[in-house]
Amino acid sequence: MSEEGWLDTLTWGLSGTSALAMMVGGVVPYIPQYLEIKRTENPEGFSLYVCLVLLIANTLRILFWFGHWFELPLLFQSIIMNIAMMMIISLCVSIRNKGQLVHGKEHVFTDFDYDYFWEWTDVQSYVEFMMTFSTMGCLLMYVFIDSIVFVETAGFVSVLTEAMLAVPQFYKNFVSKSTFGMSRQMVLMWLMGDTFKTIYFFLRSAPLQFFICGCLQIFIDIAVLGQCFIYRKKNSHLIN
Repeated sequence: MSEEGWLDTLTWGLSGTSALAMMVGGVVPYIPQYLEIKRTENPEGFSLYVCLVLLIANTLRILFWFGHWFELPLLFQSIIMNIAMMMIISLCVSIRNKGQLVHGKEHVFTDFDYDYFWEWTDVQSYVEFMMTFSTMGCLLMYVFIDSIVFVETAGFVSVLTEAMLAVPQFYKNFVSKSTFGMSRQMVLMWLMGDTFKTIYFFLRSAPLQFFICGCLQIFIDIAVLGQCFIYRKKNSHLIN
């Protein structure tokens, strides 16, 4: 095989590897957190609003693809991420229900009670909310798919929402003044994954909003890691 042929093969291999990493790499940071929750049977250190942010962001990204096609690995990444988030929600809800000594009043999506939004007591409610959101999004995208402003706004809101994924965890840590129960491996993988993803966006000439919000994600990841250092004394006290 000629030198040019080897280079083409190497380029194809690297491109395929990076695409595969992009598809499945997004869910890898949540494996340590999932295992931590399952091991301790305590989901309180993890904010379920992280799942909400990612479900909204990735659903919007899927809708954005129909109006502005981008690389398929990014589309498949969103589908895989949504499945992973529903798995984490299912685990947390089941543990919370099992840990109740007294069976209290159930709170479901169809109650339309704002005070218990995203704190429902059954997994079906989370699925119903996402189905409702997805259906409304599909209808709007179908009606306004010829509007460049609408489509690009949907894409920007998608990546901006995803860039905020660590904010609920940051806020939860700030309120409790502790990172106990939060997987540090998850946050480190957030940082590594977001750095890789942002570089990937830049090199692959993805829509500009993807790159800008990737940089924002890196900044917030670093802030959450900083909390691990700031609250380290209280974490040691809780562990003891």
